[in-house]
Amino acid sequence: MPQLPLPILDFQQFIADDKARDLFLSRLRDAAHHVGFFYLINHGIDEQIIENANRSAEAFFQLPLEEKVAVHMVNSPHFRGYTNLYDEITRDAPDRREQFDYMPEYPAYPLEEIPVDEPWLRLQGPNQWPEALPQLKEHLLTLQKAQTEVAKELLRAFALALGQPEDIFAPTLANKPSVLSKAIHYPGISGEEQGVGPHKDSGYLTFVSQDEVSGLEVLKGDEWVLAPPIKGSFVVNIGELLEVASHGYLKATYHRVQ
Repeated sequence: MPQLPLPILDFQQFIADDKARDLFLSRLRDAAHHVGFFYLINHGIDEQIIENANRSAEAFFQLPLEEKVAVHMVNSPHFRGYTNLYDEITRDAPDRREQFDYMPEYPAYPLEEIPVDEPWLRLQGPNQWPEALPQLKEHLLTLQKAQTEVAKELLRAFALALGQPEDIFAPTLANKPSVLSKAIHYPGISGEEQGVGPHKDSGYLTFVSQDEVSGLEVLKGDEWVLAPPIKGSFVVNIGELLEVASHGYLKATYHRVQ
């Protein structure tokens, strides 16, 4: 494996014998505390599932604009669907990326039944799917489900790495956990444009499946470092929720795409 600016963690060590697991937990704790980003290899998700999702997402972004706009996020009360180039703003600058947001297909709550102190329940509901690509739903949701199971196991590893009961995060994931996924297309930038500006993610964990083109940059110390793709891996980063849950020990790190 080449020398890279981000740690590389082998998930098979976590499910191996005690010695290998202890090594994995030590490296996980170190990577999450000092960097907040790492590559996860041998995660157990079949490469064909990832490939199917990537190719279907690519086909979506190749659709005519009118077909993508037909499932624009503005049409969804649950904030799902397509956003076009420059629709989103990060740090007061427009992002040159188009994306398709989706979550698990939970039933929607009638608005009048949503408790005042649980407004996030408005986010639960159906996704929008383009009629022209019936396979998109199956391929994206299959990958999302597989990644969610890996994320649950990884959170169990984080609990052990922090000296906590391994199921300490389980109650927060037991009842319709909030899982936001995005298929994203970066067509490239020029001049002062940004793919997406510097930001931290808000949840527990983010898994990034990259294609062959590098673009993801991570703020490591005071230097932006490129995270080049490793085939079959996910780039994993700590979100602000996990940072808060660990009282700041685990690090949510700024990143961007140029």
